[in-house]
Amino acid sequence: MAAFIAVGADCQSPWSHGQLKVSNNGHYLVHDDGTPFFWLGDTGWELFHRLTLEEIELYLENRQQKGFNVIQAAVLAEMDGLKKPNQYGEVPFVNLDPTQPNEKYFQLVDSVLKMAQSKELYIGLLPTWGDKVTMLWGAGPVVFNEENSYKYGLWLGNRYADLPNIIWILGGDRPAINENSDWRPIWRAMAKGILEATGNKALITYHPAGGDFSTSQFIHNEEWLDVNMVQSGHGAGHDVPVWDLITRDWNMIPAKPVLDAEPNYEDHPVSPWPVWNPENGYFRDYDVRKQTYRSVFAGACGVTYGHHSIWQFWNPREEKINFADRYWTEAMDRPGAFQVGYLKTLIESRPQVSRIQDQTLIQEGQGEKGEFIVATRDVLGSYAMFYIPFGKKIIVNTASIKSGKVFVWWLNPRTSEVIKIGKLPKTVNMEFTPPSLGCENDWVLVIDDPKFKYKIPF
Repeated sequence: MAAFIAVGADCQSPWSHGQLKVSNNGHYLVHDDGTPFFWLGDTGWELFHRLTLEEIELYLENRQQKGFNVIQAAVLAEMDGLKKPNQYGEVPFVNLDPTQPNEKYFQLVDSVLKMAQSKELYIGLLPTWGDKVTMLWGAGPVVFNEENSYKYGLWLGNRYADLPNIIWILGGDRPAINENSDWRPIWRAMAKGILEATGNKALITYHPAGGDFSTSQFIHNEEWLDVNMVQSGHGAGHDVPVWDLITRDWNMIPAKPVLDAEPNYEDHPVSPWPVWNPENGYFRDYDVRKQTYRSVFAGACGVTYGHHSIWQFWNPREEKINFADRYWTEAMDRPGAFQVGYLKTLIESRPQVSRIQDQTLIQEGQGEKGEFIVATRDVLGSYAMFYIPFGKKIIVNTASIKSGKVFVWWLNPRTSEVIKIGKLPKTVNMEFTPPSLGCENDWVLVIDDPKFKYKIPF
């Protein structure tokens, strides 16, 4: 029998910096007191549906230890989440009616949100997976309309209005509009309910379907949308140009933060959607690093990692989906899950809110696809970083750094090893060769202005 935790239970609050909001420049997330927030997410979509409370605690503890701070999970799960009960025999609604929530089902959600709060984790909470609104594929059924989506959003918002660790994510792998239908009024009504219940303090985004579009393409100007999301996904092979997607959204007006909320999952088959198979192998940690680093260096406010077995929480009780190759408990410590934490530590080691992409810094060595380099720096010229996915010599322009000397580091994103090169005389164009060369020898070059006395990058 599960020991559920009441929503109002007392616990020591780690949220000393205040609520999350969009930075003044529109591109990043900060707390009320101005402290930057780098979103490092994990896709735990089936968390409420397929796990016991004890299993959830094991998972959350593992993610907290690795540096994750956002867990993306759907209240109404994708895998027949309206009809197939959770691990305690409960379904979310009476008679599939969103205006008749089942209290026992939501007690588990309550407990998980409080548990996450105690571990300093945000829950990127999807009120529903998209197939309950937009029946293009999936189990469904569609149960939402404008009227009941507003009531459901209001009910959820009131239930969790006092919790500080919720980021609201509408959508759920579905578009809000296509050439035949427009579901925006339904999502708009759900957002209205959430905002009314939370005193307009909720941070809301939307998880779109995979492909070369994002929320910016169909709901950017919705007043309720705070953060744009892309899903570079798993269905277009290696090296989807996520840097272009992030750059496009960075340049939207008005400015809104953007992140890739579902890049290629570690240990997911490399094959075209919708016919997944492992004939072309699996995405591994190298693929994860390339996509996560390049999206962040392009200007994203964070990034979400995913593992193919973890989003579905494959275990002996469930049938595997799309050729998962290990149980979720065996997948928690895969290399990519550690390595995205190194990325978060790197970004947090330097000023974040003033960070921009600047490809003009790359003078020689730029490549295509798997060899495409992305450069980022801060607007003050205090540092510059280069993610080099294929180890080779590059020449960089250091004119943005005003000092006559530069301080140089090499960072190994595979292991978190730091190699200090030290202080060098600055010339406008400087040549650097990473410690190892070729495919899967990716490196990060960090160049600092010495007068800022930045700490070791990892």
